[in-house]
Amino acid sequence: MIKAKAINHLGIAVKSIDEAREYYENVLGGEFEGIEEVAEQKVKVAFFKVGDVRLELLEPTSEDSPISGFLEKRGEGIHHVAYTVDKIEERIAEIKEAGLRMINEEPRNGAHNSRIAFMHPKSSRGVLTELCEPGH
Repeated sequence: MIKAKAINHLGIAVKSIDEAREYYENVLGGEFEGIEEVAEQKVKVAFFKVGDVRLELLEPTSEDSPISGFLEKRGEGIHHVAYTVDKIEERIAEIKEAGLRMINEEPRNGAHNSRIAFMHPKSSRGVLTELCEPGH
């Protein structure tokens, strides 16, 4: 089904990347990899590498960003788990054929020239799950 190759990253919603950076860089010792705006998702993202794991900080760029809604309802914290996949269209089709819900039925543009699609948390044991096909 998902056929995950690896955990790609953990997405963490924050009000401000600038304010959160101190913690992720200096307290956790994360290696800052840069900031990028993903206009289609209405977010600014910053990546930090902590050991073998990448953390993606998500800051909303508009009030109608999904991250704005998340922050209003739940506050800062873990937003999603992203898994690296190949052939994202095939993974989406298999998930749908199994009767599971996708939020995105077609891949969208994500950070680092990746293609992404989110699986609904009601179909993924309460965890917002992102499929991530790198390098497009």
